[in-house]
Amino acid sequence: MASSWKLILFLSVAGYLSEYSGALPNFPTSYAALLRIKKSSSSSLFGSKTRPRYSNPSLGTLSVSSPSWRGAAQHYYSPINLYHSSDAFKQDESVDYGPLFVQEPDDIIFPADSDEKKVALNCEARGNPVPNYRWLRNGTEIDLDSDYRYSLIDGTFIINNPSEAKDSGHYQCLATNMFGSILSREAILQFAYLGNFSGRTRSAVSVREGQGVVLMCSPPPHSPEIIYSWVFNEFPSFVAEDSRRFISQETGNLYISKVQTSDVGSYICLVKNTATNARVLSPPTPLTLRNDGVMGEYEPKIEVHFPFTVTAAKGTTVKMECFALGNPVPTITWMKVNGYIPSKSRLRKSQAVLEIPNVQLDDAGLYECRAENSRGKNSFRGQLQVYTYPHWVEKLNDTQLDSGSPLRWECKATGKPRPTYRWLKNGVSLLPQNRIEMVNGVLMIHNVNQSDAGMYQCLAENKYGAIYASAELRILASAPTFALNQMKKTIIITKGQEVIIECKPQGSPKPTISWKKGDKAVRENKRIAILPDGSLRILNASKSDEGKYVCQGENVFGSAEIIASVSVKEPTRIELTPKRTELTVGESIVLNCKAIHDASLDVTFYWTLKGQPIDFEKEGGHFESIRAQASSADLMIRNILLMHAGRYGCRVQTTADSVSDEAELLVRVPEIITGDMESAMAVDLNPWVEYEFRVVATNPIGTGDPSTPSRMIRTNEAVPKTAPTNVSGRSGRRHELVIAWEPVSEEFQNGEGFGYIVAFRPNGTRGWKEKMVTSSDASKFIYRDESVPPLTPFEVKVGVYNNKGDGPFSQIVVICSAEGEPSAAPTDVKATSVSVSEILVAWKHIKESLGRPQGFEIGYRKDMEQEDAAETVKTRGNESSVILTGLEGNTLYHFTVRAYNGAGYGPPSSEVSATTKKSPPRQAPSNLRWEQQGSQLSLGWEPVRPLANESEVMGYKVFYRQEGHSNSQVIETQKPQAVIPLPDAGVYIIEVRAYSEGGDGTASSQIRVPSYSGGKITSAQSTLHTLSPSSSSVTLLLALMIPSTSW
Repeated sequence: MASSWKLILFLSVAGYLSEYSGALPNFPTSYAALLRIKKSSSSSLFGSKTRPRYSNPSLGTLSVSSPSWRGAAQHYYSPINLYHSSDAFKQDESVDYGPLFVQEPDDIIFPADSDEKKVALNCEARGNPVPNYRWLRNGTEIDLDSDYRYSLIDGTFIINNPSEAKDSGHYQCLATNMFGSILSREAILQFAYLGNFSGRTRSAVSVREGQGVVLMCSPPPHSPEIIYSWVFNEFPSFVAEDSRRFISQETGNLYISKVQTSDVGSYICLVKNTATNARVLSPPTPLTLRNDGVMGEYEPKIEVHFPFTVTAAKGTTVKMECFALGNPVPTITWMKVNGYIPSKSRLRKSQAVLEIPNVQLDDAGLYECRAENSRGKNSFRGQLQVYTYPHWVEKLNDTQLDSGSPLRWECKATGKPRPTYRWLKNGVSLLPQNRIEMVNGVLMIHNVNQSDAGMYQCLAENKYGAIYASAELRILASAPTFALNQMKKTIIITKGQEVIIECKPQGSPKPTISWKKGDKAVRENKRIAILPDGSLRILNASKSDEGKYVCQGENVFGSAEIIASVSVKEPTRIELTPKRTELTVGESIVLNCKAIHDASLDVTFYWTLKGQPIDFEKEGGHFESIRAQASSADLMIRNILLMHAGRYGCRVQTTADSVSDEAELLVRVPEIITGDMESAMAVDLNPWVEYEFRVVATNPIGTGDPSTPSRMIRTNEAVPKTAPTNVSGRSGRRHELVIAWEPVSEEFQNGEGFGYIVAFRPNGTRGWKEKMVTSSDASKFIYRDESVPPLTPFEVKVGVYNNKGDGPFSQIVVICSAEGEPSAAPTDVKATSVSVSEILVAWKHIKESLGRPQGFEIGYRKDMEQEDAAETVKTRGNESSVILTGLEGNTLYHFTVRAYNGAGYGPPSSEVSATTKKSPPRQAPSNLRWEQQGSQLSLGWEPVRPLANESEVMGYKVFYRQEGHSNSQVIETQKPQAVIPLPDAGVYIIEVRAYSEGGDGTASSQIRVPSYSGGKITSAQSTLHTLSPSSSSVTLLLALMIPSTSW
């Protein structure tokens, strides 16, 4: 009987295209059936989930991306390599660089009974030199020679005849070249299988009519998850789910809330493996009715419910089950406590399943399902928690540092729960050491050296996933060298000019720079300074500055030097004649331009008309440049036309300087009109320009007064003939190409609808990209393209057009795309209180190859103020500190620093704080007492007692000066007394102030003390304080006080 049943079963399967499995009547309960489904098949009856993704068929591996595999943890994001350098750089075979992953291993589910007997874990990395590969399983390196089943083809690790006991686990690929190693994400190798149900006969379940029942599936061992369905009596009669019957995909059990006579029969649980599509049937479970009566009505009892805590990944679909037994059949309803169920939600299986697709963080909360019938109600509540995988918000950049410099890398990721961070160096966990600190995703290495070079990875992880960021650290170590074009140069300038002699040696660590003129070190003063970049600047140059200058760059690896010769000449002067001339159309003129210059300098002359260079080849023979002498040039203008009127410029250029001057030429209509004519034609006027005209009468006796001007009249439009000049680049944000030009003046626009055509293309490519700029006043165009790396050279030209057509383009110039705003925040920001109103803010800034700062902005605010109320102070250049003044005393301030340039602002630093000093004591020293003995004065006073909100007294300052003098001398003392020298005869004015860390306090009242050469006098004779300083009065008083003194 058994064998014949098997034959019928196989025929049944064949008849259903290997799609379904089932049980036939009278199936022996000691048997189970296993069915294999073809890869290409699908079944709506079985509710199949996303199909697994198969890898290369020749290797026979099965890679599964089903969201249900490994529960919620199946959504691993591949590691992201966040290199600042462009792909073009990484693909340049002439550039060496560390490994960079192209492909990383994926999770694999391998069917245990697969006909294919190989598993392949893929790994590929770029690098120069080409990387080699090693593999780790569960954190331990795999010895490829230890097992004949292992092989490595390029980076792909192949396992022949894989075994669950030996080979399941977590795998990682390690790619290595001379610059270091990087570790891939973890890939999990698991084995898919589906066991058989126990062949033990299942006992019949007997219930009363109207009673609820649960039929247990008790699935066999399996991996990964399975899908449940139930067969009623015979295949293919599947149990249809409705408000009375429910199959839980969590437990696999069949729930019937209220049994009817039609439910009596045999029930078989069918399970399907989601990875392999294998299916097995359980032994049948008979359901019978008891004959001792019908079950009465009773309130709902919830038998199936979702967990107290449901966790789901953002973006996935959440399914929550709730089903109750009861008589009458209960109705299921859902609600979200303190909120609304998302509108995108769907109710399935007669409301027994709440399904929320694409779940988001705001979908989280407390959910309640309620089962209710006429006998009562019951409910269950559970919490939905939505988590997110780590996601990068701040990336790592490849970095090159001088030996001894500090490194600061920060990686920042979002995620729920909040990610934690680990750092790897060359694939091995990095541990804190004396120089190495790791805090909240920030890696700091002080005083880097060659041992710190390598490949670093930041790993951000929470309990649901992990992501990797990689970057290469190179440590530069070399003796100073100079570029060939810096090695020896001669600089010629004129008196009074500024000269800057560049000195930019390349070396690591950064070379220290020293300057010599001849054999003597250069001394800095108001005119001569060594700039922060090492260059030497000389202001207001004179003959004394001539000579040979030597710049030396030195570091621990060696030194190098360059020599520059500076020659100072007399400044060039220019004389242009005549300055203003009025001509008639058809006449000719010669403009003479004379240069008075140093005889050792060569001179070049340039001529312009209305600011535009004169093109002697295209002006129809009207213009000729005549160079009769070395120091002068003539401009011959023949047969002059109206259009030749305007301002003529002569520019004299020498190797040391450039000077220019202008002359004005007025052109009038020729006097060829006879006295009996009443009209004339003016020719060769500029298009689309307004003109006015006057008429002058003349005869042999002389010329009369001109008429009143005519009304303004505009000439007709024409195609523009003048191209924009001074086409150049400007600073902008990263990925921007900023093109600027000098607008064409209105008199050369030749018509309405005037605008510009901006054409550009990457250097060395074909085909121009053109953009129209419709404003005639425009002087700039910004092109933005995220794919354009910083400092990419472009060929650029700017043309003109109007309603009549397109005009000429400017000459082609090469402009680089913007390097962008600074990308790094200043580090080591410190704020130190200096006084009651001053705080010193200092910082450091990591040198960047792009986004170089032009200065820094310091933001500061009081403790209780909002951030948007912060005030700012800007510095320029490479300053690394600033003293903020005008602050309130005894007040807590918060500070941030950020770099800026023409493209914008970089990120702010971490906030630091400092409190200004307390104000100095307001109480003045009082009760001053003194005693004079010869040329010394002993002074004492009452100590100053500061208030609670005032600074403690650190000491006292005694200010004294001779009457009639403005400069005081100061004596400091920590005690309320001092000895003051009074060496010269005369009256001294003295006052005392307490001083504290908040500054100087209030001054005491002044006292006036005479200095004399003998005897003793004390402040007891206080009348001295108010006496007139006349010599007769003072002499009389001294005689009375000191009778023994010899005069």
